[in-house]
Amino acid sequence: MPAPRSDRLEDALHRIFEGGKTTRASWFALTGGETLFAEGDGADTLYLLRSGRLGVFRRDPDEDRPPQFVGVIRPGEPAGEMAMLAGTAHTADVVALRDCEILALPRDAFFEAARTEPDLMVELSRLMIQRARDRRSGGGEPSVFGFVSARPRPIRAFVERIAAAIEADGFSCQVIDHSALASAAEWFSRVEDAHDFVLYVAEQDEPAWAALCARQVDRVFVVGNGLNAPPNRPLPHAGVLDAQRRTDLILLRDPRMLRPANTAVWLDSIQPGRWFQCVEGDQSDADRMARVVTGSAVGVVMSGGGARAYAHIGALRALKEARVPIDFVGGSSMGAVIAAGPALGWTQEELEERIHRSFVESDPLSDLAFPMLAMTRAKKVERLLLQAYGEMDLADLQRPFFAVSTNLTSGRIEVHRRGLMRQAIRASISIPGLLPPVVMNGQVLVDGAVLKNLPTEVMRQMHGGPIIAVDMSEARGVDPALIEHPPSIWRLIATGAWRRGPPIVSILMRSATLTTDADIESSRAATDILIQPTPDGLDIRDWKGFDVGVAAGYQATHEVLSLLDRPVTALRRRRSVNDDAPTETAVETAATSLRPDVLEKLRRGARRGRKEMPRL
Repeated sequence: MPAPRSDRLEDALHRIFEGGKTTRASWFALTGGETLFAEGDGADTLYLLRSGRLGVFRRDPDEDRPPQFVGVIRPGEPAGEMAMLAGTAHTADVVALRDCEILALPRDAFFEAARTEPDLMVELSRLMIQRARDRRSGGGEPSVFGFVSARPRPIRAFVERIAAAIEADGFSCQVIDHSALASAAEWFSRVEDAHDFVLYVAEQDEPAWAALCARQVDRVFVVGNGLNAPPNRPLPHAGVLDAQRRTDLILLRDPRMLRPANTAVWLDSIQPGRWFQCVEGDQSDADRMARVVTGSAVGVVMSGGGARAYAHIGALRALKEARVPIDFVGGSSMGAVIAAGPALGWTQEELEERIHRSFVESDPLSDLAFPMLAMTRAKKVERLLLQAYGEMDLADLQRPFFAVSTNLTSGRIEVHRRGLMRQAIRASISIPGLLPPVVMNGQVLVDGAVLKNLPTEVMRQMHGGPIIAVDMSEARGVDPALIEHPPSIWRLIATGAWRRGPPIVSILMRSATLTTDADIESSRAATDILIQPTPDGLDIRDWKGFDVGVAAGYQATHEVLSLLDRPVTALRRRRSVNDDAPTETAVETAATSLRPDVLEKLRRGARRGRKEMPRL
């Protein structure tokens, strides 16, 4: 939750924006979805939000990805202060999450008034520092969510279980239903400011209330049932939430239904930013969704590394023993293979048994071929993937999952979240020169580790909670003696080492998992816990070294977790309104406490013509 606003900042902003008869401030309104200012715009105005909510979004250089959510600006808080003070262009988009009333003051008028307000610059600096900390810690995340039903059966009990789990974690939470439809906007603001989280719930037969919920919240969950077809009528959506991919999907299924199904149909209909699979009445799923709401959900990212990626299995074993939940999971190359286990709902024992059978007992890269496209035909790999995943669609996994490959056609990374799982994994592990590339939708795909061996930035796009990264990027994987004194072909045959391939296999695999210092730095910047196992003596192609790799991953993870002074889920924990309650509620802040005559004067000025409004 946001830090309590300084009384001195509130008072100073009050005096500057009110300014008596000489005020140069103007009033205007934004409807939900309108942009206050965009990244790159000149900063010549200080804004003060009077009512509503603004969302701050930072654009991703990759235009195919949604803008990254940075934070929420609430009533009584300024907007655009950092760029205005620095005299630089804005570095993010600020968009109205709902209908807003805003006051604007030109830059020169602000500096003129600031000379008479000694506390103003100090308090603004404190606010900017706090916002920077909030962005790193997950603060400023959404706190008002809508749950809109897209199924005949009521969803209120499901939302109540989520609310109970939120309160059990020490937060205050309020569930609001259709009985509040006739309430005034000020009532909604008071409730939202008095609680850490507010959950609006709208059943399928409440279209008017559902439409209001979609406009009132920071993020929407559409709740449906995978066995039913999506509704053939448009669901109430807020344009800004859709544009920023902040509408999510939850599919509830009967406990007798062991696996999710039919998700792709819902995705095509709803076009959500994220989707979640839950079992009706299951408390662990309610707890998981509570973590998603509160920003404490845990994401685990696993790098590539060939046989050294067995260390990921040991890391998962240590996380399980420490009772660290895994709510999102993804990886690159062999890391994606291991990460698929938790996403499928496999137990730790099942994961270890399957990986051992597929890689230790089967020698997946032993079908050597004349190197026209690669050194192996990959037929054994494809057969093992078919046995492991069958026709499983990535959309039907029990946990949100992604695999990363490298697109040689576009020169960018490819993030796989939909489509056949075996094809996505096959692309993600296609080490150039070792396995033939995969062609999907006319694109040539190879191992994800070529461009992004530790895709933590992809995970950060999915959620704002803690991220655990298990990174094998810097572990030695090629034995120098093997390169200086390579074995003869006769020795490879006599010892059976030919099944692992000649030493060139190690060189190709290691080359594919190397990464630049800049890439390592950016990947680790999005990480809260970095685990770097060191499976000494384990060659990158040594598929028989299962126990060595697992032991190294377990030990490294156990050591890192033992150094934490709080649970992993609390690493980005927000403040509660009860932690350090402010002396005034948000409805009594500087913006809303302007004298009625001054506010009306500003409104009249705005209605006289757009020429008096600031440039947006």
